[in-house]
Amino acid sequence: MVTLAEVARHAGVSASTVSYVLSGKRSISSATRLRVERSIQDLGYHPNAGARALASSKSNIIALMMPLRTDMYVPVMMEIAVAVATTARTHGYDVLLLTGEEGAPAVRRVTGSGMADAMILMDVELDDDRLPLLRKSGQPAVLIGLPAETVGLTCVDLDFVATGALCAEHLAGLGHRDIAVIGEAPAVYERHTGFAERTLEGLRARARELDLRLLHRPSDGGYDAMAATLARIFDERPRTTGFVVQNESAVEPLLALLRRQGRAVPEDVSVVAVCPDPVAVHASVRLTSVAIPAQEMGRRAVEHVVAKLNGHGTDGIELLAPELTVRTSTGPAPA
Repeated sequence: MVTLAEVARHAGVSASTVSYVLSGKRSISSATRLRVERSIQDLGYHPNAGARALASSKSNIIALMMPLRTDMYVPVMMEIAVAVATTARTHGYDVLLLTGEEGAPAVRRVTGSGMADAMILMDVELDDDRLPLLRKSGQPAVLIGLPAETVGLTCVDLDFVATGALCAEHLAGLGHRDIAVIGEAPAVYERHTGFAERTLEGLRARARELDLRLLHRPSDGGYDAMAATLARIFDERPRTTGFVVQNESAVEPLLALLRRQGRAVPEDVSVVAVCPDPVAVHASVRLTSVAIPAQEMGRRAVEHVVAKLNGHGTDGIELLAPELTVRTSTGPAPA
């Protein structure tokens, strides 16, 4: 392993000069800095992370809390995580990924140990038990999601209330009056997960304004669960002609069951999904959908947290506007 002293000898400077070039704590002439940087590159020197953290009281690490739950669609979460990691590297930070369901104890462990300079939290609930500790710690943090109380927090999210409203407007514009919402697994609503609750809020509010009959039914993933949910929907609302799906694992079972029942999409029923574009495009019927801007949310979260670390970040909410892409799964309501 190449040492700092070897870099100094190679560059013809003192070890302290190399240290100052690395830390930026003192002004070094451009010629000397260039010589040191060239030696670092030629020798393949990597500063010891522990030593740098002790010297600067910084770890250059951002902790990403991403609980991996069986009732969540993991590919979207991983897409956000990759965007966080790649964006963080462009700013000189590495990412510590925390995937357990520890909640507040994990926040206490990270803030109390100094293992990370800042935190990004995902899977945010309306009354999230991690937030009181986060506020108390004073550590720079950003939420990918929106809790009920946002004072003193920085949040990035898709505007899920507007997303729900947009789905209702699209189906209403096609003449559909009876709409069923196939939601996430029941456990997601039991936790009061922000994105699911807010989508439903937007759907219900716009449905009232447009005089739509709206029925919401959560559903676990898989064919059997979807069969039971769909049977229940048509038992309660036999004239349902529009579906809004916010559950990626329910998409293909729903389309298969509709085919099996002889209900053509979109001639008999229309389907709108809130899902990633690949899910919509590669479904057996190309789905009209509102995309989840996973990469943009991850990128913006890192930019906000780095701004905080650099001393010029501010608290606030950034909601990304939803965009609905019309494909072949929606059409005029049947006469």
